[in-house]
Amino acid sequence: QVQLVESGGGLVQAGGSLRLSCATSARSFSSYAMGWFRQAPGKEREFVAAISWRGTSTYYADSVKGRFTISRDNAKNTVYLQMNSLKPEDTAVYYCAASQSWVSKTVAGGYDYWGQGTQVTVSS
Repeated sequence: QVQLVESGGGLVQAGGSLRLSCATSARSFSSYAMGWFRQAPGKEREFVAAISWRGTSTYYADSVKGRFTISRDNAKNTVYLQMNSLKPEDTAVYYCAASQSWVSKTVAGGYDYWGQGTQVTVSS
């Protein structure tokens, strides 16, 4: 079982930045691809970004490309999401997730473990 704990959410003005963190105590962290998803009220959960096991490959949703950066530190068992130039439409609960497959990296069903989520609110 892999437990994931997100942190770093909050309230920020449009144009501002936040960095989300997702930590796990699992010793097998480096064997999982990691992803970030988000879910706004009344909407389906959507893919945001993913990073491969060693961090050599990343993938982003078009809506965040150029503004968000995903990274990981396997020594700290932590994955990060740096969010810059935030927009009101980025407001959502953000979830990190772990997957043993890179093939389904943009699909929520392709992930095996999920965190509890952290709220990000961007005011206009």
